[in-house]
Amino acid sequence: MIAVDSQISGFYNKSLEERLDAVRKFADLDKDEIGALQKYGALDFEKADNMVENVIGTMQFPMGIATYFLINGKDYLVPMAIEEPSVVAAASNGAKLARAGGGFKTESTPPIMIGQVQMTEIKDFEKAEADILGKKNVLVEMCNAQDSVLVKYGGGARDIKVRGFDKHGMLVVYVYVDVRDAMGANTVNTMAETIAPELEKITGGSAKLRIVSNLATERIVKAKAVWKKEDLEKSAGGDDSRNGRIENGRVKNGGVVDGIINAYEFAVVDMYRTATHNKGIMNGVDAVVIATGNDFRAVEAGAHSYAAISGKYLPLTKYYKNKDGDLVGELEMPMAVGLVGGATKTHPIAKISVKILGVKSASELGEVIAAVGLAQNFAALRALATEGIQRGHMRLHSKNIAVLAGAEGSEVEKVAKKMSEEKNVRVHRAKEILEELRK
Repeated sequence: MIAVDSQISGFYNKSLEERLDAVRKFADLDKDEIGALQKYGALDFEKADNMVENVIGTMQFPMGIATYFLINGKDYLVPMAIEEPSVVAAASNGAKLARAGGGFKTESTPPIMIGQVQMTEIKDFEKAEADILGKKNVLVEMCNAQDSVLVKYGGGARDIKVRGFDKHGMLVVYVYVDVRDAMGANTVNTMAETIAPELEKITGGSAKLRIVSNLATERIVKAKAVWKKEDLEKSAGGDDSRNGRIENGRVKNGGVVDGIINAYEFAVVDMYRTATHNKGIMNGVDAVVIATGNDFRAVEAGAHSYAAISGKYLPLTKYYKNKDGDLVGELEMPMAVGLVGGATKTHPIAKISVKILGVKSASELGEVIAAVGLAQNFAALRALATEGIQRGHMRLHSKNIAVLAGAEGSEVEKVAKKMSEEKNVRVHRAKEILEELRK
């Protein structure tokens, strides 16, 4: 019987075998899939060599499971591929605290991607624009003739728009394409290249760049969650005598809700803070994008471009209080991810990640990713507003430091624990503790 509950208490304390067994039951994985997860090198040379050029090996990330995610009433276990400590734990904690408020509510627009054709040597911009729009239906038909399978499944080119940049001597034609469950870059690029010669005939100009845009303003995903103020106060860090900002688990001069809103407002007014705020969101987003074999560079580019679309670089999330004084968090960003094509279908672990998630469409995958981004951002702001970001991060980072100092086997946990207790996570201290242990 397949389990359907992502509330796995103490997942981080379970052995590797216990964790794999929990995931196996949740996603009904077979022996071969479990075996692939346990292998170092599931992406063998032959597969890797067919994916990119000049292959000499593979680079692996640790892949963890974020628990407690309840999204639109459905439970998810979320694979996250990332090397940074505390990210998976933070996302899980953010999701756990969100359950009392109903979990995450998400929505997304249709999967429309935009292609661009740059036209130069245009003599009459107004006439060129009018002539192109007059042939819109013809251009759309030409695009759709390139991908009958996409059209069969309800996708295809939807619209053509034009924008002139007279001062720069160029006119840009925008092709809007519903790519369904694909990320869509290859499809859109092919369509843009297909109509380029026709655009030259229509305008008398010269077609230059023909390329997809990673600023997917028509492919937007939104996520929203409510965190109960009582839960936030109870879960706040303990007394921090070093800086006096926390008293009895509460932020001074206002509760945790106010502290998180203050941290958000800092990101609104100061671009230096905004960059790190949005980076925190992408910690969660990229980890799921990578785990599912999607293009995290495209998602990153779209996210940061969208954050600056108003002319000022702003946070991708916002926080405010509801009428009950609870914290409400919202995220809105482009999300160009797919389930067909690319590494999602060729990378063995990516395919297993998609199965663990149980998503049935690219839109559902995008909404899950958005919920993870919001959970991750919330967790970071909560840590900043209470105990500070380093306390929890360094506690989890201590194992890395122990290994760096030369600890092996059971020594790693002992050295890490000692450093955490002393609040002195440093390589030189790890070496001292290790030397004492070995004596």
